[in-house]
Amino acid sequence: MLEQKKVNEEQEGRLERLGISLANWSERWFPDAYIFAAVAVIIIAIIALFMGRTPVEIGVDFGTHYWDLIPFTMQMAFIIITGYVVASAKPVHRLISKLAGIPKSPKGAVAFIAFFAMVTSLISWGFSLVFSGILIKEISNRMEGVDYRAMGAAGFLGLGSVWALGLSSSAALLMATKASIPAELYEISGTISMSETIFTWQNLVMIVVLIALSVWLAFVSAPNKDKAKTAKMAGIDWSNKESTVKKKAGRPGEWLEYSPILTLLLVAIMILYIVKAIAANGAIAALNLNNYNFMLLTIGLLLHWTPRNFLNSVSNSVPAIAGVLIQFPLYAGIFGILMNSGLNDVLVEFFLSISTENTFPLIAGIYSAVLGLFLPSGGGKWIVEAPYLLEAAKELNVSMAWIVQVYNASEALPNMVNPFFMLPLLGVLGIKAKDLAGYSILQLIFHVPAVLFLVWILAKTMPYVAPVFQ
Repeated sequence: MLEQKKVNEEQEGRLERLGISLANWSERWFPDAYIFAAVAVIIIAIIALFMGRTPVEIGVDFGTHYWDLIPFTMQMAFIIITGYVVASAKPVHRLISKLAGIPKSPKGAVAFIAFFAMVTSLISWGFSLVFSGILIKEISNRMEGVDYRAMGAAGFLGLGSVWALGLSSSAALLMATKASIPAELYEISGTISMSETIFTWQNLVMIVVLIALSVWLAFVSAPNKDKAKTAKMAGIDWSNKESTVKKKAGRPGEWLEYSPILTLLLVAIMILYIVKAIAANGAIAALNLNNYNFMLLTIGLLLHWTPRNFLNSVSNSVPAIAGVLIQFPLYAGIFGILMNSGLNDVLVEFFLSISTENTFPLIAGIYSAVLGLFLPSGGGKWIVEAPYLLEAAKELNVSMAWIVQVYNASEALPNMVNPFFMLPLLGVLGIKAKDLAGYSILQLIFHVPAVLFLVWILAKTMPYVAPVFQ
């Protein structure tokens, strides 16, 4: 018994030292997420040149499709905005403050943050980042000796593990929303209901396994009090400060801004629509991108109570959407080059040549994870991958719905080392991506084999279903 305990302690010590080493290393290296996307455009353009497209044709392909994802870009931006609005509301903040008093040790605090980061990411990845950021601040202010880098990485875990398996999954929501699917892609797959992707027992299995793995690893790798680098040591101020925002109307013209009347009337109208949509289509079918954002927006309005509180929260959320606004058009341009150069057909043939019905989910998972290093975007990257992955799945009689989930699980892996999705959390905490990357890399080392095994073994339980065209 004592020998086993000693072995466990030695293992935890090795993981703790590895986490600290990776954290120190990552503080020196990491470009902005935009750089990855821009490099991807250049690489795809060069490949298209070798396939016979002229520079002018590539430019036209890129520019013609550049704005194709504007509706989807706005939908993704609203996921961040609505998630931020809900998480920053006073009732939610009070809940977070109470939760912050539960953990009793630095290691326990990091594991606690990791658990809630992942659970809340299943609701909304935007909500998770803000919720986790506030929770980290509250715990840091209550407890001494908690490593701020380990906390930050734990707060980001939802985006590096299970968020795409939850309700804000960009790929699953897009495939369930006919209006958001590009015409060329719709001809391949039709629509895919979320009852075939998110709401399956196979997806639940992946969620439970990945959460358990992540929480355990967050606990054993977090430094003890004597080895921790705290926010205070790093010169970061997370102390609670009194808000200087005006809380009541100062002149007659501001009266409606500080009254709940308009909010209540607006929320009542919005609830009528939500009830009608669910009654007409069912709860799952009604959950497309637009309705999902609409529901979160309704909740955010109600929680903030007055228009002024709501608008202040929206204003604070806007900086977090900059990456989405500037990068998603690049992915649309890449999509245009892929489709018009014939590279999409080449990739379909490539996957067919190296895959069988048994191996394709595993190969698709590896490919999605690797490509995610260069295209750090859940929904935008799916637009690039979907045409050839779903076409290959059809040819091999592999469930297209499960390929969506293979993508969702695998695509999240490179988020651990890519700063794109970290932006909202970094903004809340006032830190840099390099502060989180060390412990995120450690999580990645364990997640890669776990995710690839799960997407492969569970694929055997998912039968092929022909496309549904509405």
